[in-house]
Amino acid sequence: MENLKDKRLKRSKKTRFKIAEIGVIRLSIHRTNLHIYAQLIDDKHHRTIACASTLEPEVKKEISTGNTISAAALIGKRIAEKGKECGITDIAFDRAGYKFHGRVKALAEAARQNGLRF
Repeated sequence: MENLKDKRLKRSKKTRFKIAEIGVIRLSIHRTNLHIYAQLIDDKHHRTIACASTLEPEVKKEISTGNTISAAALIGKRIAEKGKECGITDIAFDRAGYKFHGRVKALAEAARQNGLRF
């Protein structure tokens, strides 16, 4: 019997395979109970273009804790700004098998509002 983590990873593999077929930059997220992380990844060249997380010193000054919707929205805004600096606007959203609600949804909507298209 599969546990919840195995099911999530199984869902994420399907998403990553589809994104690889398209061949665009992907916005990959990871969330834990305490923090949220976002990366812009170029799978063609196997490198991370930009990253943002609630562990960054600039972000820690603005938020009290990293496990809130407002913290996720701030990370979405930061990753969109870093992506625009690198000349990236069109991406694919890789939610890593997480359901699209709560912190994941807040991060995605903030990234869309700040210039990323997906």
